[in-house]
Amino acid sequence: MRGNGRSCRNAGSGGRRRVERGNPQSGPWQARVNRRVPRGYSSWLVEASTGCTSRRRRHHQGDPTARGIAGKRQNVSSSNPSHTPPSSAARAPRERRGRRLRVGDVTVVDRSMMRRAISGTIVGNTMEWYDVGVYGYLAVTMGKVFLPTAEPSVQILFSLGVFAATYIARPLGGIVFGRLGDKLGRQKILATTLIMMASSTFLIGVLPDYALVGVLGPVLLVLLKLVQGFSTGGEYAGATTFISEYSPDRKRGFFASFLDAGSYTGFALGAAVVSLLQVLAGSEAMVEWAWRIPFLLAGPVGAIAIYFRLKIEESPAFQATQDAQASASSEIADLQGRPRNVFVLIARHWRPLLLAMAIVAASNIVGYALTSYMPTYLTDTLGYDPLHGTLLTIPVLILLAVIMPIAGRISDRVGRRPVLLAGAIVTIVFSVPAFLLIGLGTVPTTLAGLSLLALMVALWVCNQASALPAMFPTSARYGAMGIAFNVAIAVFGGTTPLIIQFLIEVTKNDLAPAWFLMGASVVGAIGPILMKESAKRPLPGALPAVESEEEARDLVEHQDENPYLDLSTMPLEQLDAAHQARLEADAERGAREPVGSGVS
Repeated sequence: MRGNGRSCRNAGSGGRRRVERGNPQSGPWQARVNRRVPRGYSSWLVEASTGCTSRRRRHHQGDPTARGIAGKRQNVSSSNPSHTPPSSAARAPRERRGRRLRVGDVTVVDRSMMRRAISGTIVGNTMEWYDVGVYGYLAVTMGKVFLPTAEPSVQILFSLGVFAATYIARPLGGIVFGRLGDKLGRQKILATTLIMMASSTFLIGVLPDYALVGVLGPVLLVLLKLVQGFSTGGEYAGATTFISEYSPDRKRGFFASFLDAGSYTGFALGAAVVSLLQVLAGSEAMVEWAWRIPFLLAGPVGAIAIYFRLKIEESPAFQATQDAQASASSEIADLQGRPRNVFVLIARHWRPLLLAMAIVAASNIVGYALTSYMPTYLTDTLGYDPLHGTLLTIPVLILLAVIMPIAGRISDRVGRRPVLLAGAIVTIVFSVPAFLLIGLGTVPTTLAGLSLLALMVALWVCNQASALPAMFPTSARYGAMGIAFNVAIAVFGGTTPLIIQFLIEVTKNDLAPAWFLMGASVVGAIGPILMKESAKRPLPGALPAVESEEEARDLVEHQDENPYLDLSTMPLEQLDAAHQARLEADAERGAREPVGSGVS
């Protein structure tokens, strides 16, 4: 029994004793307090491995029968005035108690692996928005292909309804894949979503039309779009989570912004392919056969994207969390933060979920006004030819993709909140001037107005992939992102074209879209006002990530003076406890084996 008691006490405090000796601000009193009251969940992890749970619980509750000599010594030290803790004036300004950061704790990002991770996620996101652009610009054609005998208005409604089906399925996909991503890993789920998305897009290109199979053709189209929406629900949430966890803390905004740059590049590619086919094939050929080409291109492009995605490894932050939970039971894993189901996740993280939804809603209302609605606005409201309306938006989308990394780099320097607030302010101030310029009807003024809208989108969206994942801990990040992003985009992003068109018809005012964008930005500004700043900081529940070993050593050396480090959010003691539990389990297995069992 004594041996068990020693192992229990040493397991609970051994890691902290080693660290405290290196802390000049820690004395005997601090070491005794740390041994008596372990911090975090490390004591629970160790107790589960050593069988000391009940006795340690009685010890914490003050049961004198469970303390023994060590308990009496700690009780005396805590009640003796000579052992009172040092005054605050004698402490360092940023004294850190308990487990301190070590060089081995810091993740040094592998540059080649990071490049592969970023390219793998960008290609998938580009493909997603390529499909959105293709279907959006082929909406009229798709109605003629699958409902050729219907009225033109019914054909358009059918096409828009099929487009909306994608957004109906997105929240469900976000919930399902988010839960699986937090449990099984980001890389596996991202590979799965990309395979589903590429396959469904390619299959749309080989669908039989109404002339061959009748109403079965439209039904199959709806089913494939539902599969697309379901997979897309896990794609963006997983990609933002993955790329944020792979990026170094000081450059997370810059690297994560490439994800949204890929989104608008994909939309521009989709618009360009459709426009080129319209010019080369003509309207009749587009209805007969040419409409299939953009969807069939998703086959080889998807194969390349899947190859890249299968080559990337699991994110360091998720792997560290898995290591910390490797020796823990499921109950203890839940204590470390992984919600047991989606309802627990919402109850635990409802506040950041609401803030994230506000940001996603505002940014996507502005974004969809530029991408999905602007071609319709230029054609129906301002009288542009459909082809010219499409061609005007393509260079603006390319400009937007170029601006994204620049805005992301700025957010790394000044912070996520200032850039998001700048997006809200610019949208509120310049929405009316932008639509006034577009309304003048000339090509230069239209491009100037569209460029202003692109600036608003860049300031709003460039931060999404870096700011939103930082609102949630590693153990719940994928699932929370899946809910926040997909619910907001389904309710607000997908309905933006319909709402804007409704406002124009009701008010008879061509500036109605500007007022809608302004109102959305006023509400969306609540998000950056109330959210915590995350620039230059490690993700919650993750270890610091840097670009070099020299930076890691400097970070550890100056951790007490670093205002961006909060050790309480890092799984330091959990990792130590899990490691200690594995060592004790190995020792226990070795003790049970016969002495000569390894000799043949």
